[in-house]
Amino acid sequence: MKQSEDIQKAVECMRKGGVILYPTDTVWGIGCDATNAEAVARVYKIKHRDDSKALICLVDSDARLQRYVRNIPNVAWDLIDAVDKPTTIILDNAVNLAHNLIADDGSIGMRITNEPFSHELCFRFQKPVVSTSANISGNPAAQNFCDIDPELLSAVDYVCESRRNEHKPHKPSSIIKLSEKGEVTVIRK
Repeated sequence: MKQSEDIQKAVECMRKGGVILYPTDTVWGIGCDATNAEAVARVYKIKHRDDSKALICLVDSDARLQRYVRNIPNVAWDLIDAVDKPTTIILDNAVNLAHNLIADDGSIGMRITNEPFSHELCFRFQKPVVSTSANISGNPAAQNFCDIDPELLSAVDYVCESRRNEHKPHKPSSIIKLSEKGEVTVIRK
């Protein structure tokens, strides 16, 4: 299957409220429409994860990020330009997202992806895509498709074909929290 066809099927699935398994700029991810609270609730259920633990989202561009976070501090743009590996930034004042995706303090973890598959997926979907590691909560993240628990494969609505044969090490993203005032806290290096 061509990558473009794979992406189209994943987009159609998410538009219908479905949950997907897909390759990202880091590890394999479980994804859905970040504006659909029912889909987000399914992701928590599939992962056996407490919904008080936040999930992150991928977007394809600066412009898309600005639609879902109000008042992004200037230091965030400097950080996005400076990093050379996938970095998730937790930002205050999340808007226009599913209520059960936003942390109690109003923040959201967002990452602009440049990896070809996940970037094109986000671009074609035209909204943020939930991106949480493809694993049952407490188990190791699936670095490659072959690492994904069969329970997850049967629990989602669509499993992407792209990059299934890849066998190389992948790491979760770095996570940095930025307050509205520009205070920086490193959560995960």
